[in-house]
Amino acid sequence: MQEGSSVDKTENAEVKVEETVSTETSAGKPTAENDANTLGLKFEGNDGKEKNTDVKTEEEFEEEEDEELAARRANLNLDTETALLETVFFLESEPQTIESLSKITKLATHVVEECLGRLKEKYSNADSGIELSQMLGGWILTPKRECFDFVKERYGKKNEGKLSKSAIETLSIIAYSQPITRAEIESIRHVNVDNMMRILLDRKFICEKGKKDIPGKPTMYGTTNEFLEFFHLQSINDLPKLDDSENERFLKLAK
Repeated sequence: MQEGSSVDKTENAEVKVEETVSTETSAGKPTAENDANTLGLKFEGNDGKEKNTDVKTEEEFEEEEDEELAARRANLNLDTETALLETVFFLESEPQTIESLSKITKLATHVVEECLGRLKEKYSNADSGIELSQMLGGWILTPKRECFDFVKERYGKKNEGKLSKSAIETLSIIAYSQPITRAEIESIRHVNVDNMMRILLDRKFICEKGKKDIPGKPTMYGTTNEFLEFFHLQSINDLPKLDDSENERFLKLAK
């Protein structure tokens, strides 16, 4: 009897231990479901149905951001609209037309024009080293000439890479006589211009402008928008006027 009683006690103890472990495991183990419920995260049950949670989807976040941005845009005034336009000028490296500025900022064109006027007035002050310049049909921020002269040894002519006198003369011939062939340039300079042409092409100051309708169909060259932008020109018509002797030299091939 004592032996049987001992066995019964042992079995009962094992059952209690198993029940205790089972209870602790189900109540306290750090399962994904328990963690999710604690944090309010989404979790799918065995039936595949999503449990109730308060977590927002990515789409909902984007909708809230759009709504917030729309509310901020509705509160813009002329000061903040001018600041917005200035931000665009700072970020853009190419001249921007009024139409493109309107599209980027979502401001009406007449508002853009008014903001441009305010920026020009702001940059006209003596304590401003930059100004709004019009080139290539658009607007861009540029350093004021009187300020730039003091630092041009460090920052000047980055794209030009300090063009040699020969390269500048070759570029001038092309600018005033375009479209012009390589042979015609050499007939003016009386030297080989292969190296100078390569440099100007690499700098993107000139490009091919088609073929000349003569035997051999030689390539013609002309200046680029990069050339105009670098030299702060709105168009080729803004090139400095030539005197009589220079005019005869540079334009004789245009006839």
